[in-house]
Amino acid sequence: MTRRIDFSKYSSIKIGPIVEVRLIDTVEAFSDEVFIIGGANNLLVSPHPKPLAMLSKHFDYITLHDKQLTVGGATKSGRIFSFVKKHDIKGFEYLGKLPGTLGGLVYMNAGMKEDEIFNHLVKIKTAKGYISKEEIAFGYRFTDIDDIIYEAVFDVEEGFDHEKLALFTKMRANQPKDPSPGSAFKNPNGDYAGRLIEAVGMKGYHIGDAAFSDVHANFLVNLGNATFKDALTLLNLAKEKVFQKFGIALENEVQIV
Repeated sequence: MTRRIDFSKYSSIKIGPIVEVRLIDTVEAFSDEVFIIGGANNLLVSPHPKPLAMLSKHFDYITLHDKQLTVGGATKSGRIFSFVKKHDIKGFEYLGKLPGTLGGLVYMNAGMKEDEIFNHLVKIKTAKGYISKEEIAFGYRFTDIDDIIYEAVFDVEEGFDHEKLALFTKMRANQPKDPSPGSAFKNPNGDYAGRLIEAVGMKGYHIGDAAFSDVHANFLVNLGNATFKDALTLLNLAKEKVFQKFGIALENEVQIV
């Protein structure tokens, strides 16, 4: 089965073609030629992407048993957030302000500040079976996972933290409202990508309708009718300018397909 997706409407940055995307209903292995799109919240999709696939609703579930939370790879962050809030579970408060599906969130070790999804992770399920957290290399917005994440299991701690939720809500209130995949670049060690982009004069800079937000320099935004070429050219120009001035090679946080 396939699903016809218009990425100019489906993706968070509102850029991309109309593509037939394969729906995955069963646990199976896929080659590197297939890209899993998830919720397309941090994707920039080209006019001619590699073959795309996504998990079907079969992998959209949450269960709580023996102080462990089991979540399907297609489950959206908003549903997970509602569940943990209702059941007074701590450590996932940031999901109220962070879009995505479970698979993508785990793959990039998503989070806000020191709170990240690997903090409570026990294991993931791939086509190879269950893989424990200890077998995975991970760090800031990074994992070495190279398989589809069909499910993840987390330890549960009681005590949903409303103060943290208020903090994350305040942080998000200061971010751009334009369509965006979020942060364009990962923060380099000991520095901030936003500071570097602003230092080379690119805060608010745009090519066509693709811009670095004048609210937060590290946010790639679509001012209306940005194209893939506009966005990619802008990203590459920022990398070039930052490297020329600071000798720092910025690394994409937005994924380019």
